[in-house]
Amino acid sequence: MRKVLLHPYVTEKTMNLMSGTPTQDLTDGNRLEFVVRRDATKNQIRREFEQKFEVKVEKVNIKNSKHGKRAIIKLAEGYSAEDIGMRIGIF
Repeated sequence: MRKVLLHPYVTEKTMNLMSGTPTQDLTDGNRLEFVVRRDATKNQIRREFEQKFEVKVEKVNIKNSKHGKRAIIKLAEGYSAEDIGMRIGIF
């Protein structure tokens, strides 16, 4: 099986998506963004993310651009994007 998740995509905006900021509704938080393979499907991304980080994913959204494909992964209630961010070295 080929690796689907290539690496985290970290910007100021994606950092805000992890926890939500005071100007955002907290339901906008608890998300991580990853660069993924161009041919990856939402189900493949969900499966690999859940296996790799031992969490449940609520939703996967995809952004395609000329620079690559990114997945915005929203974690299910009870799981923390900040914890995963610390484990993979974003903080």
